[in-house]
Amino acid sequence: MEYTIREMTVEEYPLLNDFLYEAIFIPDGIAPPPKNIITSPELQVYVDHFGLLEDDFAFVAEVEKKIIGAVWVRIMNDYGHIDNETPSLAISLYKEYRGQGIGTNMMKEMLSLLKTHGYKCVSLSVQKANYAAKMYRKIGFEIIKETKDEWIMLWREGRH
Repeated sequence: MEYTIREMTVEEYPLLNDFLYEAIFIPDGIAPPPKNIITSPELQVYVDHFGLLEDDFAFVAEVEKKIIGAVWVRIMNDYGHIDNETPSLAISLYKEYRGQGIGTNMMKEMLSLLKTHGYKCVSLSVQKANYAAKMYRKIGFEIIKETKDEWIMLWREGRH
């Protein structure tokens, strides 16, 4: 499949709400939450006023002029928060585009951008049952903290 990965434009930032919902891991057999779940403060921290902070960066994946995925980072007090110098990462693709390497390539683009901006680490939170956890480890994320259901993972420059 032909796709491109490019920086997200300011006009496209509202799409982050859609991709935030897509990023919610829903185990098999569990009904998806209502769309308005993304208005909760603990989720809005990922997208609220995106682009206004110095550490806000986002890429999209596009197929035939349709945006099919997004990866974005910001320094925020979210589920994967490490410290106030480490950006937290969020990523999602529409279901029909998963498992084709697009997410991996989006992650690599973001990590490369972060390196050029001088960031040494990036963190994320992932549910243990989420298939994407395997991809994160393959890219070089390490588990640094564990709860019953989640891992906090950290990617460090030069560690992979």
